[in-house]
Amino acid sequence: DPLGWLETEPEAFERRRAVERKHGRVAMAAVVGVIVHNNHITFDGYLSPSANLKFSDIPTGVDGIRAIPTAGLLQILFFFALVELAWMPASQYDGDYGVGWFGDNIEDPEEKARKLNVELNNGRAAMMGIIGGMVTECITGQTMYEQYSAGHFSPFGDGTF
Repeated sequence: DPLGWLETEPEAFERRRAVERKHGRVAMAAVVGVIVHNNHITFDGYLSPSANLKFSDIPTGVDGIRAIPTAGLLQILFFFALVELAWMPASQYDGDYGVGWFGDNIEDPEEKARKLNVELNNGRAAMMGIIGGMVTECITGQTMYEQYSAGHFSPFGDGTF
């Protein structure tokens, strides 16, 4: 804690830690989603039957969000609001929302603290990874899949390393 918030503002520090944990969880899900979608793994069926829009019609990468109808984006936002306000409220700072760890409830406080710290660190890595992937895609114009399949591992060189 280089800014000394733990001693001066313990409640604010706990809130920031809880928000960091939630953002990390979202980023971990986003990284998995990017990997799955960039490998062209899609759901069968329609995203919007009224617009005749299939899941397979959504482009990979950052531009995929623009293909989702407004009503679909609103449904996603309402679901997030429901989760945030009712199911997993931001006021619960310990990170335990009663869903367990892969369905297994962790009773040992040391093991639980260790797993929450591992989750926090993995979330930090995922936040950097998803932002890095999106920025690189915007710089190069290629999705992660296109970059790797073309051998472009660096946006600054000729596309090799």
